Amino acid sequence: MKLSNSRFEQIAAIVRKDFVIGLRRRATFAAMMMFALTAVASLSLSTGGIFVEAKFLAALLWVVIFFAASAGISGTFDDEAQAGTLPTLKLYADAQAILFGKMIYVLLSLVALTIFILPIFLILFDVAVENFFLLLATILLGLIGIAAAGTLTAALTTSATVKGGLFPILLFPITLPIFLPAISLTELSFTGGAFDSSSLVVMVAFDLILVTAASILYDYL
Repeated sequence: MKLSNSRFEQIAAIVRKDFVIGLRRRATFAAMMMFALTAVASLSLSTGGIFVEAKFLAALLWVVIFFAASAGISGTFDDEAQAGTLPTLKLYADAQAILFGKMIYVLLSLVALTIFILPIFLILFDVAVENFFLLLATILLGLIGIAAAGTLTAALTTSATVKGGLFPILLFPITLPIFLPAISLTELSFTGGAFDSSSLVVMVAFDLILVTAASILYDYL
């Protein structure tokens, strides 16, 4: 018997479950936040207050987000794997509900991470954002792609013994097509230059591809 007749209710239940577990075990959030904070502070100190080009700053921001996200996403299925409860969970909710519940939880975690680190990054590097709406749209689209690819990669590497090193190696080439336009758009949001909307279209299209691919492939895991 399924947990609910509605897949949306199943997804909501998965998100609530992971949120409650996350509150009880805050190590994942702490690892993400501390990595991001340490990376931004170290990079800021290394520049020594010299002028840094907007394109380089945009790349730095996404590098920090990527590796901070990797520190947290890799353990998405760890609780179920360690307790051996994933097969049992599939008796109460279908595989798609589990996948999208996990994916939404990961996305919310990444949004919280970005809300924490973005103001610190802008302050420490003294970045003036000329187009804040473009920056927010770019970051949101980038996080959706990372969440989709990261959730599927976490499912693939659940039983891996060297997950810490394997996860970012697998995740980076999958998300690279998102980072390239994201860096370009982030740079334009810093400088206020005119942008081609095709970059946003590319990010939206690739997000849809990643979500669809994750949905199809997860059923075979």
